[in-house]
Amino acid sequence: MTQITNASMHSPTAQAYPAPASTGTMPLDDNWRKSIPAQVFLNHFFAMDYHIHNQHDLFDIVKFPVFKQFYGRVTDETRKALEKLLLNSWSAEYALRITPVVNDEQYLQSSLHWTFPQAYYSALFSARAFLAVQGITVSNEELIRKRVGNMVVRGYYPTSIGYYALGPINNYRIQRLPMAKRFSVAAKIDLFLPSREGSVQAELAQFLKTTRDQRVKTLRNVIQNNPKTALRSPKTGEILQKFSVEQYKQLAKQIGYTTYFDMLSRLRISSTNREIERFVDSEIDVKLFHQSLVNIVAHVNSVHEAYIAKALGIQGYRQLVAKLPAYLQESFVRDRMNTIIAPMLTPEQSLPTDMRMAA
Repeated sequence: MTQITNASMHSPTAQAYPAPASTGTMPLDDNWRKSIPAQVFLNHFFAMDYHIHNQHDLFDIVKFPVFKQFYGRVTDETRKALEKLLLNSWSAEYALRITPVVNDEQYLQSSLHWTFPQAYYSALFSARAFLAVQGITVSNEELIRKRVGNMVVRGYYPTSIGYYALGPINNYRIQRLPMAKRFSVAAKIDLFLPSREGSVQAELAQFLKTTRDQRVKTLRNVIQNNPKTALRSPKTGEILQKFSVEQYKQLAKQIGYTTYFDMLSRLRISSTNREIERFVDSEIDVKLFHQSLVNIVAHVNSVHEAYIAKALGIQGYRQLVAKLPAYLQESFVRDRMNTIIAPMLTPEQSLPTDMRMAA
């Protein structure tokens, strides 16, 4: 499979994403065929990471009107909630990051049992903290999903994770992935990693579509499996087996928007679920999958932390970080605060050169 070095993944100027190999070299044995669902999953998350890397737009947040006007609702109670939520988010991210320290392929393969949920729950607690600093205390994941979806549409997030899908099944509209329409993922006959921005955006559009498909079908099943809520035929009174276009439109309204957050929620696969075994027993590049998850989570959490620090003030944010256990204080949390969060909140002359030129 196509390989990417850790060094290239972290270099802002490196050509980190090589072109795919020839289709003719794709393995066709039974073991590889069993790995196809896992490879598709890897391709999706690799595309998320690629798009983030290629957009290089984290510091664009400081130019957003919603960021400039973001003050939050900070009370003593809010601070206590933030401390707990961020501790949970950072602890999960820390655990996600230290997994590859063990340089053992079989261990990394088995680690998918916990790295998948670690990535999701780190982003989930980060989103909860972002909402909490706005005075929104909510723990229900469906409500969090809808709140995050609304903020994506309203422009709180940079382009790198600001895309979304809406509309009824078979008639979705994909927003903020302008190159996706020129590249048809459905027409792909290989399973190689996307290597150019156009194919990456098409991959993301496909990921949005399949994720929204799941949500629509799940909601329909919930409604139709309950005799009290099931839609019935006006003629016979029998529970409907097929939905009309209008009925699917109603489902779409209930679901709201499908965003990066829904995509990350696909990682919430129970370790007791047989589905996880498809990944553990596959022949995919586990190291690459893990690195993509680390990069995505770091980016999402950085966005949330920037807004939280804006509401608290940089000194208040530093005080919050200072209360963390030593293993977190001296880790990526401190590095991110010093290299990303603090520069966003300091006077213009302290911003990176490219930001000063853009201002």
